[in-house]
Amino acid sequence: MKSLSKKKKFFIISGFCLLLVVTGVLNIVLNNKIATEASNTAVTAGNFFTTYRTDRTDTRNEEILYLDAIIASSSASAESKTAAENKKSELIALMETELALEGLIKAKGFEDVVVSTSTSNINVIVKSAELNEAEVAQIVDIIEGQTEYGLDNIKIFPVE
Repeated sequence: MKSLSKKKKFFIISGFCLLLVVTGVLNIVLNNKIATEASNTAVTAGNFFTTYRTDRTDTRNEEILYLDAIIASSSASAESKTAAENKKSELIALMETELALEGLIKAKGFEDVVVSTSTSNINVIVKSAELNEAEVAQIVDIIEGQTEYGLDNIKIFPVE
């Protein structure tokens, strides 16, 4: 009976880990898809920025709830709990970085902006018909000063 119990625990933990990975990949894919669509379609800026923030917040809240469930689970292994705690810490740090960057970019006079980060890229969507070289340089300077992303990893999309 004990080996069956261990097997059940293993499958449950494996299932949680698989769901965690799927959620993370889905978040990255959706963030990149939204950023790409923003550059290719004419969207009402007010609606876009509001919708994007709401969707991002909802997705992140779901991820945090999922991670909290793993951390609080009595059947989760110590390794799974540690991995969930680390992922939650990374997610919170990412959220703080995005919020700080959005505030700093708005402080430079841009009407509205959303920032989306992944492990390899940072997408900046700015409410503007177009951006001149000086404006792009301001945004890049802020991002490079606050993060470890280089110019090759920064994508800036103006949206009207």
